Amino acid sequence: QVQLVESGGGSVQPGDSLRLSCAASGRTLSTYVMGWFRQAPGKDREFMAGIVWSTGSTKYADSIKDRFTISRDNAENTVYLLLNNLRPEDTALYYCAAEYNFYIRTSAAAWTFWGQGTQVTVSS
Repeated sequence: QVQLVESGGGSVQPGDSLRLSCAASGRTLSTYVMGWFRQAPGKDREFMAGIVWSTGSTKYADSIKDRFTISRDNAENTVYLLLNNLRPEDTALYYCAAEYNFYIRTSAAAWTFWGQGTQVTVSS
């Protein structure tokens, strides 16, 4: 089992930045991939970014790849998602996920472990 706890969400204005954190515990993450998804009301859970823990290789959704950056801290067992130039359409519940794999898959159904989510609201 992997336990995931997200933090860092909030209410911001368009153009602002946020850094989301996901603290992982319960397993050694060297054989896991970590990812961030988001879900807006009435919409499906959407892949944002993923990182292979052992190599640092990353993958992004085309819609956000120029604004969001995923990274990890090995010592802290934490994965981050930096959100830059936020837009109202980025408003959603953001989830951290983990999967025992070396490949980053974009379907939410392929991921096993999930955090509780952290809310990001972008509004003027």
